[in-house]
Amino acid sequence: MNEGKLDRLIDIMKILRSETGCPWDREQTYDSLKRYFIEETYEYLEAVDLNDKKKMVEELGDVLLQVVFHGVIAAENGDFTMEDVINGICDKLIHRHPHVFGNVKADTSDQVLENWEEIKKKEKGLINQASVLQDVPKNLPALMRSYKVQQKAAQVGFDWDNTSDVFAKIREEIDELEQEVLNSSKTGIEEEMGDVFFSVVNLSRFCKVHPELSLTQSTNKFIKRFEYIEKKAAELGKNLNDMTLSEMDELWNEAKMNKCEENG
Repeated sequence: MNEGKLDRLIDIMKILRSETGCPWDREQTYDSLKRYFIEETYEYLEAVDLNDKKKMVEELGDVLLQVVFHGVIAAENGDFTMEDVINGICDKLIHRHPHVFGNVKADTSDQVLENWEEIKKKEKGLINQASVLQDVPKNLPALMRSYKVQQKAAQVGFDWDNTSDVFAKIREEIDELEQEVLNSSKTGIEEEMGDVFFSVVNLSRFCKVHPELSLTQSTNKFIKRFEYIEKKAAELGKNLNDMTLSEMDELWNEAKMNKCEENG
């Protein structure tokens, strides 16, 4: 990394945080910036999905700004510095890649990941696998967190043998959810709904498909198909509010046949 350019960004951020700088920037704290950090990260991921290199450069800059913003605030508070951040990640990369910077053997990605997890456990003083599960951040998106928790449980063999077992578990959880719905039990529905989601995430992990990405794709697909329905309804001189579900469903199937989400 060109240190001069990173220094330039840090210097600009310091000016913005100074008494003669920007009122908004001066008011920001670790907590107030959390939402922006998340937003910028997702905007970069969208740029990757679009394969838009120009946008990727821009959004990576915005993510880097958030890192520097936190670093400058930390330096002001005497908590840590950007040098601490950079040195910390450099040390971590070297320590967790002993097959590159040391004499440990790892010829496959699976071996690398096994070594990484073992080193991480020792670094964090995680004495058992339950503590490894508890170490997964609680503020991750729910699908992502459940995926990581299940992934780490599977590391010690707590996993299904085949997909048919996972499907059986999903059906069992759906039956239990249906019963709670029939009972009109809000607490029961909430619990069993969570169990259904959790078991579906388990299937997605077992099939090596990330649930967060799958759900994002399906949501985007739904929006595209809905746009098609609305557009076709307008061409027919109809308002969606005046159409029957059957009529809308017919247009939905038409959108599905035309695979309109692939053209958007």
